[in-house]
Amino acid sequence: MFVLTFVLLLLHTTDTWAFSVTTSTPTVSVPENQGADLKCSYSADFGNPRIEWKFKNLQGSIGLVIYGGKPTAKYVGRVELYSGGLRFNKVTRGDSGDYTCEVSSDQHFAEAKIQLTVQVPPSVPVCRIPNSVTTGTKVMLSCFDKDGSPPCTYKWFKNKTPLPEDPSKFPAFKNSTYTLNPKTGELAFPMISKLDAGEYYCTASNNMGPDKSCSPVNLAVHDRNTGGIVAGVIVALLALALLAFGLWYAHRKGYFPSEFTKRVRVHLFSYSKPQVVYQPSSDYADEEDGSEFRQKSSFVV
Repeated sequence: MFVLTFVLLLLHTTDTWAFSVTTSTPTVSVPENQGADLKCSYSADFGNPRIEWKFKNLQGSIGLVIYGGKPTAKYVGRVELYSGGLRFNKVTRGDSGDYTCEVSSDQHFAEAKIQLTVQVPPSVPVCRIPNSVTTGTKVMLSCFDKDGSPPCTYKWFKNKTPLPEDPSKFPAFKNSTYTLNPKTGELAFPMISKLDAGEYYCTASNNMGPDKSCSPVNLAVHDRNTGGIVAGVIVALLALALLAFGLWYAHRKGYFPSEFTKRVRVHLFSYSKPQVVYQPSSDYADEEDGSEFRQKSSFVV
């Protein structure tokens, strides 16, 4: 009984580890411009396998690092394949992403994945903050740092006071209606009010260096100018009335050519006065008196 149990356990263990690929470094984080080792080992039953390394960057694009036992053109001089895995002589911020070590033989295949993070401190973020907005409108403030790795998180300040992610939990911000996303850097006001006016700026951080902030911008919130809109409509109507009066006056004084006057009269009265055109035949003969009358013109009523 003991021997049978031992044999079954041995078979189970052998099956578990047969044709396996493992890594002792599933996550690697190193500063930019330093070297890095991505370790990958495989079981002996692969014999002399084919080894390939693939890379998926942070944008989702996939490419080959090692193919046919050699680095691809993009990685020549920067990486090398050694017995323990893949070695970078110097990493750049573009090397951050997921690496896959693929080991295959004629009948078997296995792989191991490694995540590489190249440490890059924050740079000054790009902030988009309007100078002036109207009450009741939706307003979006944005903040983004393209260099920081790992990706930065963002914090917004109003009048040098940090804005909490959830304003409802703080008495000083209980009347605020904004939403803040620290991962994307977006600060949104669904319906901005005068209480939201102030000086705003954003800070980017990722614990790889000192935090960086954009320059403060004063956001002014103004009431909707209803009086100006009404005044604009009145001015437009007055302009149309003056134009119509000018045309009428010029017509009365005979300033327009007769042909133009006729066209204007036709356009103005075509819908109120019907137009009848009498066009007799070109030749008409009176048989009784023997005289002949030839029509020379049309009659318009």
